[in-house]
Order: sequence, then structure tokens, then C-alpha cells
Amino acid sequence: MHPKKLVFLGSKPVGYQCFSHLLAMREELNIEVIALLTNARKEFGNSHDLGVLAESHHIPIIDEINDIPDCDIIYSVQYHKILSATHISKAKQATVNLHMAPLPEYRGSNQFSYAIIDNKKEFGTTIHLIDTGIDHGDILFQKRFPIPEHCKVNMLYDLTFDASLELFRDTLADVVNNHYTPIPQTTLEEKYGTSLHYKKDIHKLKEIDLGWDKEKIERHIRATSMPGFEPPFCIINGEKLFFTTIHA
Repeated sequence: MHPKKLVFLGSKPVGYQCFSHLLAMREELNIEVIALLTNARKEFGNSHDLGVLAESHHIPIIDEINDIPDCDIIYSVQYHKILSATHISKAKQATVNLHMAPLPEYRGSNQFSYAIIDNKKEFGTTIHLIDTGIDHGDILFQKRFPIPEHCKVNMLYDLTFDASLELFRDTLADVVNNHYTPIPQTTLEEKYGTSLHYKKDIHKLKEIDLGWDKEKIERHIRATSMPGFEPPFCIINGEKLFFTTIHA
């Protein structure tokens, strides 16, 4: 039987870890990875550079989304561009995305922050079919877990990272072999609700109103204090003052 031809789209540490596992499973799952498309971010260094990993395994690297070749499966993990119907049609079997949030609740970006701000008790990660909407396609697999009390955004990210990698590994064979029953997100919206957020929204989330009650201020600080990024802030007399966390 001819191997399934797969194109991987991805970036960031979770994309690197998933791509690495995919390469390790090629022979067992009868997969031929025919191309990589990545928006690698240099700050992660070579240790998480998908391009370096692809080159070491002699996987062709394509430069543009329009260069995606015909294949059986397109698998996206943290790729930054929205695929058009033309791109999606390049895959005969399925075009799939791993979204680091539960669907249909949190489509788009800043999902970890919104879950904390919304005082959610549960979070998760989802593998779904890609359509022309943003994180909108039918759900294939999902893993949910409780959010710890007083959870900070970096803690929730770490929990979701681990759950996402586990979900990818556990379901890769089923994705390749077409063993799943797609579930339309609309059938879950009554139970879970739905929302769509954009990257640009994070700046507004970080602005703290000192007139809020103590619990709301604390929740917004936990939700937006991500190491390596601008911290939450308030405006006093036209001056921007940042919040930092100091452990007693």
C-alpha cells in the first residue's frame, strides 16, 4: 500500500514537538511527509526550529502557503495563516488543525487569558477539521481538564501544552487512517457557548481599571501576566503603570 502523503504546517515549541513525533512515526504509520511550511520564530532558537528538524530528515521546506502540494493530509499545529478553500482542497483526505483550547468555547487567540477572566473551571485542547472559518471546523478529538484554583496564564498554557502533545500523539494514527466521527461545533454551542477573539484584543485585556473589585483585578492580572510579554497595566494621570508579581 502506498504511504499517505502528508504536509505539516506549524511553528512554536508545541508544533516542533508534534512534528518531531510525526517524523518518528512515519514508518509505523506508513506516512510520507512531503513538505513543511513554518513561520519559525527565531526567539525559540534552533532547539525548536522546525526547519532545522525538517532539513535533518530531508523533508522539503516550502516558503508560501500557495506552494502547498497535492497530498492526502494537511496537518496544522500553531500555523499563523488562515487557509482558503483552495489550500484546503490540496488534501484529498483531510485538512486538520490542533487548536490549544476547547471548542467551541474559545476560537481564535488569547484563549488562556479569556478562560481565566471568564473564571472557567475547565479548559482543554482540540483537534478539528479546517474549514474557511477561524477554528470553526468539525471536532475530531478533544481532551479537557480542570483549571487549578488561582491558575495563572503561564500555568494554564503549560497544562494545555502537555495535554495538546498527548492528544496529538494519542490520535495521530486515527487521523492518518481516517478513524473518527466529525462533530459539528454547532451541536455543542448550547452546552459550552462559543466565542472568537483576535490577537489585537490582548492589549485591552491588560488594561486594569482600579475601580474594579479586588477579585476582578486579581483575575485580570493572573490572566495577562505572561513571562516575556508586556505585563498588565493601569493608567494614572496619563501615565502607564505596570503590575508585577512579587512572591512574599
